Amino acid sequence: MSEAQQSRIGRSILAVLAGIVVGAVLSLGTDFALHAIGLFPPVGKWTNDSQFAIATAYRTIYNVLGSYVIARLAPIRPMSHALFGGVLGLIVSAVGAATTWNHVPSLGPHWYPLALVILALP
Repeated sequence: MSEAQQSRIGRSILAVLAGIVVGAVLSLGTDFALHAIGLFPPVGKWTNDSQFAIATAYRTIYNVLGSYVIARLAPIRPMSHALFGGVLGLIVSAVGAATTWNHVPSLGPHWYPLALVILALP
């Protein structure tokens, strides 16, 4: 493998990681801020459907932004890179939905993790 190919693979990996970090940091930061200002109840307390809808909306926006970062930083084929990041998000969301499914109502309604799975590839 040539040095140029190795460099491209490294940049591809960094692009995907950067997009994932952007989406995760923004999501968790917004969660933290909404809990801190009292719009969301303390962690571990019941959150109502409208609050889960708000979380779904901003997570979807942040996923799109993360995909944009991936595509923007990709050395070649930006759409393929963004779709790869989306597939990773789909897998993580599906695993999360499966592992939390029997923890209703403590972790929220069933529609919330399903919405995250469906919206992983917006």
